[in-house]
Amino acid sequence: MSIQVKRRADYRPPAFLVTNVELTIHLHPESTRVHSVLKLKRNGSHQEDLVLNGEHLNLVELSIDGKTNCDYEVTDSSLIIPGVGNEFTVSTLCTIAPEANKALEGLYLSNGVYCTQCEAEGFRRITYFLDRPDVLAKYRVTVHGDSASLPTLLSNGNPIDKGQNEDGTHWVTWEDPHPKPSYLFALVAGDFDLLEDSFVTASGKQVALELYVDKGKRDRGQFALDSLKRAMKWEEEVYGLEYDLDIYMVVAVDFFNMGAMENKGLNVFNSKFVLANPETATDEDFFNVESVIAHEYFHNWTGNRVTCRDWFQLSLKEGLTVFRDQQFSADMTSELSNRIKHVKVMREHQFAEDASAMSHPIRPDEVIEMNNFYTVTVYDKGAEVIRMMHTLLGEDRFRAGMDEYFKRYDGQAVTCDDFVYAMQSVTDLDLTHFAKWYSQSGTPEITVSRKQKGDKTLITVSQYTPPTADQKEKTELFIPLGFSCIDSDGNHYQDDSGTVSHGMLLLDKKNVTLSFENNGKELLPILLAKFSAPVRIKQSLSSTELLSTFLYAPDQFNRWDALQQLYDWCVSQYEANRIIDESMWDGLKAALASEKTNYELLSECLVIPSFETLCQTRTNIHVGNLYAARQNFAKDFVNNLQNELHEIYESIQLRDYQYQQQDVIARRCKNVLLNHLAKLEQNAELVNNHFHHSDNMTNTLGALKAAQQTSSALFHKLMDTFGERWKNDPLVLDKWFSLHATTDRADILSHLTMLQSHPQFSIENPNRVRSLIGSFAFYNTSGFHALDGSGYRFLTDYLLKLDASNPQVAARLVTPLTQWQRFDIHHQDKMKMQLARLLEHDGLSRDVYEKVSKSLAYESKVN
Repeated sequence: MSIQVKRRADYRPPAFLVTNVELTIHLHPESTRVHSVLKLKRNGSHQEDLVLNGEHLNLVELSIDGKTNCDYEVTDSSLIIPGVGNEFTVSTLCTIAPEANKALEGLYLSNGVYCTQCEAEGFRRITYFLDRPDVLAKYRVTVHGDSASLPTLLSNGNPIDKGQNEDGTHWVTWEDPHPKPSYLFALVAGDFDLLEDSFVTASGKQVALELYVDKGKRDRGQFALDSLKRAMKWEEEVYGLEYDLDIYMVVAVDFFNMGAMENKGLNVFNSKFVLANPETATDEDFFNVESVIAHEYFHNWTGNRVTCRDWFQLSLKEGLTVFRDQQFSADMTSELSNRIKHVKVMREHQFAEDASAMSHPIRPDEVIEMNNFYTVTVYDKGAEVIRMMHTLLGEDRFRAGMDEYFKRYDGQAVTCDDFVYAMQSVTDLDLTHFAKWYSQSGTPEITVSRKQKGDKTLITVSQYTPPTADQKEKTELFIPLGFSCIDSDGNHYQDDSGTVSHGMLLLDKKNVTLSFENNGKELLPILLAKFSAPVRIKQSLSSTELLSTFLYAPDQFNRWDALQQLYDWCVSQYEANRIIDESMWDGLKAALASEKTNYELLSECLVIPSFETLCQTRTNIHVGNLYAARQNFAKDFVNNLQNELHEIYESIQLRDYQYQQQDVIARRCKNVLLNHLAKLEQNAELVNNHFHHSDNMTNTLGALKAAQQTSSALFHKLMDTFGERWKNDPLVLDKWFSLHATTDRADILSHLTMLQSHPQFSIENPNRVRSLIGSFAFYNTSGFHALDGSGYRFLTDYLLKLDASNPQVAARLVTPLTQWQRFDIHHQDKMKMQLARLLEHDGLSRDVYEKVSKSLAYESKVN
């Protein structure tokens, strides 16, 4: 394998620019013809050859300025043409095979639908081109397809012409007036049901809205269409940004590697993020549909109108757009539950990535395979960096900075530095130090210590970022820390010097010491209100202090986090075979009683940290011990609190299904309570009734998850009923596959093998693979981490098959193996053994090779 490392420092502007693109595409499963006419010009004064990117293409014809007798060279990855002029036209005719394209990159045919995915480097699988984000061109595209089987022919922009051909095919011409990079090109052709609506912008422009879904799924598309209108209105109200084309289209497809793609004017979505009704979708599904619809729409400005200079700047568009969709979701639903959702992603996945071989800054420095840039660090930590900037500037200044950003860079491909410069222009705060967040990897650790000195309490807050696989040397960062200080009665204290201002401590050096008048009382510092920075807090607090934090902290996030820390401490006591004092259970009962009608806070606070979250506060983990400790604590939790839990469960009265926030909160709380109560055998009938009286997928799935805690007989009985009802609905069956994959059972591997023969399962469909194999690898602790290494071997065997057809999905599923370093030596050895198997495999993709090779080299990099 030829391995070439790409580095941000090696960036060079393109030697040529493309100003106009004209594509004529005749669709055919085995031999689609792509005729491309490119208008190019030299970028600067030089004599370089023209090098166009191209992969898996069959070049049939080539001409320069209409002349076919030209010199050129074709390689596996490029078309090289020497001796071109300063301005010229390149015409090529290529054929490609969409039906054979199982990687789902470029143009592919799946389930009767032609679809494209061009980000990051898929356009080069369609035609020869300068396939890089800093080459922006105007596109005119004519698509030809069979009239009967492909009545819908879509591409970017506005439709300007259409017609019928004598051979039974038809055609549609699309024109996009806005220059765009090739990764935003889109084409979809198939036979769909269509939902139509319109939106009138603030300036009075009417925009046609079209939502295309599989035949028979029309009733599941209305919520997505309504979500789009809410997002368009919110974008205008909060950021003053209007949509800029005459039509906005969304297409839902079942075979898609990603969640969705923001192609200009033609968003392509994984169907799981479009199709939703109460029978088939949970509250979480409805939330995700609205969030992802909004995310892709918001990309129209933060990604499309202003795009990335190179892929190392990916967080420029993704981190910023994730932050904006988080703002939108918080406004549409609940600020608290949204924030906790984001924090869980950070703690379970991003912190783990920081501590692994794949650690990188939100603006990475090097990569082998561009597809591996699509990480929780670039997206979610990137969003946290934008959120910190929003905190530092305030809402008005942040909006002014965004206005300046669009004013300066609309229609351009720019960098993360350009974004910071735009923000710098609207504030007196020097952002130079803060900007180090873009280049430094790792999770900062904030240590808090207390010291009594007479009638003063001295609180010292320090920062330290441990070495990571990609960077050994670290520097202090500029960190906004939500901060408050209370005593055991809930009284609040201000530091003597006023360093803490408006509840915020700005930590811009190694440490700072604050002095407080304590009035003879023990003071309790509370840090990280609203999770104000993506950091870990290291603070020694007793169970009593954590319960005091829950009772008196002014910020809801801090209250939730206090109980999460308390549960973590309890699990650690079980790991050490210590008995938890009765006073702790009494404290939890009192905490429950104080908030027994606050279903939103309870629904979050009653969730015990997952195994994955607990791993983030431990090293050298013995999986069996930690897993058993968590299970035992969870069982004792319900044993000690069953009366209180049952009383609240019965007090929650559910209405007929509506996706309204009040109802969502009530359902969530009731299902969380049921999950606890199901651990007691006497509550099996409670679970059974919850399932059979459900009128919506949220409660049905809540009952099934609870049944996993009961006897296997009830679980299998309910699962059989569920599977029989939904056996012909792939998206609903994904939930069924996932539940099977995460069940604690001795024969889990043979069970997974059997499930792969299910009529609705296909290795070619990423949703099916993620629901079964991904759920097992990421969330079946006992099965995946079996002491004999069989779970690791099972995943590796599957990855070897999957990588041959879809390297992108395989590279994402290898992640649990690459995080071996957190476990004890027994697990480490067995995980590394399977990684070595992958590395030795002939024909391993670049996607998987990069992750595996970096993981196996991890020790030498950090030591």
